[in-house]
Amino acid sequence: MKKSQKVDVETRGGNGTVLGEGDNVTLIKDLKVKGTSVTLKRGTMVRGIHLTENPAEV
Repeated sequence: MKKSQKVDVETRGGNGTVLGEGDNVTLIKDLKVKGTSVTLKRGTMVRGIHLTENPAEV
């Protein structure tokens, strides 16, 4: 997907708020990063998220 395309899928955070492109979020559970051995721990602040067409992938 090109950066200029708009995502029409609504993605919500853990407390139900709608997430937008470039938002900052705090993880509420440990997440494994696909393709690496890295695990992001609960409480980690992630800045400038990028939304995809799949609401399960941020």
